[in-house]
Amino acid sequence: MTAENPQRGLVLVVEDEPSIADLVRLYLSRDGFGVHVERDGSAGLAAARRLRPVACVLDIALPGLAGTEICRRLREAGDWTPVIFLTARDDEVDRVVGLELGADDYVTKPFSPRELVARLRAVLRRAAGPPGGVAQPVVLGRVTVDPDRRSVTADGVPVQLTSTEFDLLAHLMSRPGRVFSREELLAAVWGYAAHAGTRTVDVHVAQVRAKLGAASVIRTHRGVGYAADG
Repeated sequence: MTAENPQRGLVLVVEDEPSIADLVRLYLSRDGFGVHVERDGSAGLAAARRLRPVACVLDIALPGLAGTEICRRLREAGDWTPVIFLTARDDEVDRVVGLELGADDYVTKPFSPRELVARLRAVLRRAAGPPGGVAQPVVLGRVTVDPDRRSVTADGVPVQLTSTEFDLLAHLMSRPGRVFSREELLAAVWGYAAHAGTRTVDVHVAQVRAKLGAASVIRTHRGVGYAADG
């Protein structure tokens, strides 16, 4: 079912609890988003491929396909639409697995619908890149980040990152050698340090390093945080 209010684009919500789905749809619609709701994982995956939403809000425990499986299949197909997991599972393992699969964020039930909308808008801002002007590419070691195109290459080979992974790498590379604490990175990249655990930063750093391979420029400074060094 779809709520027609597409000023900000269409958001796909896959949630099998009607009361929660209706609440999410209400708040997203109020904020100017069009909303399409599916209650089954298989139908949700088909809708993501058919509708090309600006973002997906996925429950993890779904009939048909789990939300994590929807995300995995989208990423394997080269679809990097921003994904936020909405889940009752408060186990760190579930959160880490979701982020490792390429999700941009997660919200744990019970949740504030206003916070969910704020996080979605933050993810979309990251995906859109910085406002105004053309930012020059940044080269550090064997890695090049182009903020304007939101592209990354390592040894000249394109590297596919989620919007959050891209902003994390770009933020570190914007000040080479500067060591950022996990709390500073949460505030700068995610924008809500008070609501997120530092484990989120560690998982995203690990993902970026894995994707950059031997060309990775991210260094760990034990007891402090992370820096980008050429």
